[in-house]
Amino acid sequence: MDDEGYEVSSLLQSIDVPRIEALSIACLFNVEELSSQDIERATGLRQPEVSVAMRSLYERGWIDERDDKRTKCRGRPAKYYSLKVDFADIIKVYESKILKMNEEKLKIIQDLLGMAI
Repeated sequence: MDDEGYEVSSLLQSIDVPRIEALSIACLFNVEELSSQDIERATGLRQPEVSVAMRSLYERGWIDERDDKRTKCRGRPAKYYSLKVDFADIIKVYESKILKMNEEKLKIIQDLLGMAI
């Protein structure tokens, strides 16, 4: 992952995106497709962490997943991942979540101020 990827990951984490998801999104946001092993190497995540992050992103409909059937090697097929939605759309989801949370906090503050009067 390059400097821009690490900056994206850091910024995502600063808005409370879980670390493994932030690293995975940042790793995929500027590439066409990566294998789970490529993501492990680029992010320093372990295979189970990549699987957990990818499952979460897949369930939200943010990534595509494909299996590459290994013809010459034994073992599990390699999994390849790519972002299915535009990166800006992912950020808008987090923006909406933050705005809603802030509105709820402002409501609580207003309720507390009403009690102080």
